[in-house]
Amino acid sequence: MKRSTLESVYRKYMPEVYRYLRTLCGEEAAAEDLVQETFYRAYLHLENYKDEKIKPWLFRVAYNAFIDMKRKESRSITSSDDFFHNLPDDDRKGPESVILQKEARDTLQDWISKLPDLQKQALILYDLHQFSYQESADIMGIALSHFKILLFRARQQLRKIRERNDRDER
Repeated sequence: MKRSTLESVYRKYMPEVYRYLRTLCGEEAAAEDLVQETFYRAYLHLENYKDEKIKPWLFRVAYNAFIDMKRKESRSITSSDDFFHNLPDDDRKGPESVILQKEARDTLQDWISKLPDLQKQALILYDLHQFSYQESADIMGIALSHFKILLFRARQQLRKIRERNDRDER
């Protein structure tokens, strides 16, 4: 029973958990290791799992695995190479559209990588993975009010980065 439950959860949520961890750690190999660690931990605690929503719980497990890895490495996260590669494309599939979308994703990825870790985390959970405020705060293990402040500051920082970029391009 436990194995079949985990298999269905893995099939359903693994791609999202992978993209989330890939964004956080910036390395494909590290993200793959963290996905394995996440689902291993989920397997160990699945019988103790309460009736809360499974997706936020898995993201919390993934975040804890990431934090543990970060503590072990005791160095900062560099950048996130390829997160936006898996975002849905526009309906128009012309070559010009594809190039413009890729440039926009690469630019946004670069801007997000410049944010402090907690702000980056808040922005990714709420804006990109579309968790609610409360779910995002729970995943990060912080108070709802603190989460909202982090998200506000992250958006503020992105606006400043965009404005700086716009001035530099003129």
